[in-house]
Amino acid sequence: MILVTNDDGIQAKGIQALVSMAERHGEVVVFAPMGGQSGMAHAITTREPIFLEDRGNQGGTRYYACSGTPVDCVKLALNQVLDRKPDFVLSGINHGSNTSSSIIYSGTMGAAIEACLHGIDAIGFSLDTHRADADFDASVRFAEQVLLKVMETELPPYVCLNVNIPEIPAEEVKGLRVCRQTKGLWVEEFVRRQNPDGKSYYWLTGKFHNLEPEEQDTDQWAVDNGYVSVVPISVDLTAHGMIGELKNLGYESR
Repeated sequence: MILVTNDDGIQAKGIQALVSMAERHGEVVVFAPMGGQSGMAHAITTREPIFLEDRGNQGGTRYYACSGTPVDCVKLALNQVLDRKPDFVLSGINHGSNTSSSIIYSGTMGAAIEACLHGIDAIGFSLDTHRADADFDASVRFAEQVLLKVMETELPPYVCLNVNIPEIPAEEVKGLRVCRQTKGLWVEEFVRRQNPDGKSYYWLTGKFHNLEPEEQDTDQWAVDNGYVSVVPISVDLTAHGMIGELKNLGYESR
């Protein structure tokens, strides 16, 4: 069984493209937010009820829409809807890349990481464009390559994949490139505006700042140069290399 979710909402073009590919490889269940949930990261709903709509069976694929976040979708699917644990969770295809530090904010990757915590092989897919009329043909082709490889080899425990696809024709993509996450950050700006009542509000804008633009082993470099980036993501956030150093600095007491 393949569970498909996203953070752009169940009606998004990207999830429909991903579903059409997944259906070639097994039973598919779609469990996605009712509307856009971009930027929700690993958020869960705790202060209000979560509503679930059974959207029925479409061509053999079951569809469910959830009022909560992408992580809520995975949790609710596993706990209340599915009769068994899925073999794979696919999240996306997101409108907009999730390279570098974007993974911290990404609802697409939040869903994949949640699946990973439950011992399920999971992949998050993103296309490097926000255009409403984006062409997902290349994304689907390379998403399928990654899925087939995971089906063949499986992923280590507590590791999922973050896959980003450049917005170029499929025949121009140079191939898959295994990378590390780029060191970079979003430099935010808040635009101050006023509503008709004269009350101020703020609209978040900003630009991504790549701190290592010349490094060729990163996901941002790969996407910028026509490759599909594949980054293994661990749910263990421990900086293991610092454990001994902190002990030597006297952080540990007995």
